[in-house]
Amino acid sequence: MLSGLMNILRACFRPRADGYAHKGSDANGRQDGLLWYKDLGQHFNGEFSMAVVQANNLLEDQSQLESGCLSTTESGPYGTFVGIYDGHGGPETSRFINDHLFPHLKRFAAEHQSMSVEVIRKAFQATEDGFFSVVSRHWPTRPQIAAVGSCCLVGIICNGTLYIANLGDSRAVLGRLVKATGEVLAIQLSAEHNASFESVRQELQSLHPDDSHIVVLKHNVWRVKGLIQISRSIGDVYLKKAEFNREPLFQKFRLREPFKRPILSADPAIAVQQLLPHDQFIIFASDGLWEHLTNQEAVDLVQNHPHSGSARRLVKAALQEAAKKREMRYSDLKKIDRGVRRHFHDDITVVVVFIDSHLVSRATSGRSPNISVKGSGITIPPNHLAPFTTPAEPATT
Repeated sequence: MLSGLMNILRACFRPRADGYAHKGSDANGRQDGLLWYKDLGQHFNGEFSMAVVQANNLLEDQSQLESGCLSTTESGPYGTFVGIYDGHGGPETSRFINDHLFPHLKRFAAEHQSMSVEVIRKAFQATEDGFFSVVSRHWPTRPQIAAVGSCCLVGIICNGTLYIANLGDSRAVLGRLVKATGEVLAIQLSAEHNASFESVRQELQSLHPDDSHIVVLKHNVWRVKGLIQISRSIGDVYLKKAEFNREPLFQKFRLREPFKRPILSADPAIAVQQLLPHDQFIIFASDGLWEHLTNQEAVDLVQNHPHSGSARRLVKAALQEAAKKREMRYSDLKKIDRGVRRHFHDDITVVVVFIDSHLVSRATSGRSPNISVKGSGITIPPNHLAPFTTPAEPATT
């Protein structure tokens, strides 16, 4: 009786065809004000939880979880793909990645008949090349799109192997059980490309030995060329191709001297490791989460609660910390609308992927239904370039 009633209710609240997730939409997530969430779902290797909270007027964070076949052919490989795309300067690049990176990955996986570092690197490069074509096409009418870019964090679980690929400063953190103590330790999996790290500044200086201003301390923050904190991204064409660093680009983005080699890179750092039986879960999140929570705090929060709602719980904890830093109540922070909310915290995206070791170790030829979930927000429809909004400062992510 109860199950029959639930089926009727689900039928009444099916997702609309416009691609938005509305409150009551169970399959594609739910919207509650500026918060979008999917508390629990099933992927090829276990369960997952997703949440996004919007701060910018236009959501610049994009995210996706794809599970099942990771190739354009049914022969596989099979597994789970997670993408976190933290945009800056506008939503165009992160939306483009959300639409194109995974299809590129599937195409190259089919060509190679496997998943590999080379497949991932090719997919990143094809996405970068594709967005460059968009910038070239729109340059005459919307030149500021050359100053839009995105971080790009990808995790792939395939045949018991975990691949982590990253551009920028989003982060993936593994929760690993220590059997001797029962503790679950936080292990950071991704290398970050932010000029606040001395190693990143040294890398930039070694790549640009003739440029004494390749990194500049501005308002107590290290920035590449005094403009942007990250050193690797998709997009940001104005710092990769000199022909797009000129008028009619806004003067604040233009460099005084032309550059001969790209200042930013789109070459991802890729780490590969075998999953172990005591690896419990992986937290993928944009830097909006890590500004307020440490790796271990985030892992503890996931470990000490049920799987369902894990991502939403992490977002709430970050917002509570953001409110505390501004000496205000969490309930009052939630009342602040998008746009103004950006003065209190960034867009925050979290995907928690739980790892079932029995599913990971099962036969690789096993078929599984394809699952595709994309994080949502209060935005104009995807597949349309957003009206360009001029940020008060150059991109800082």
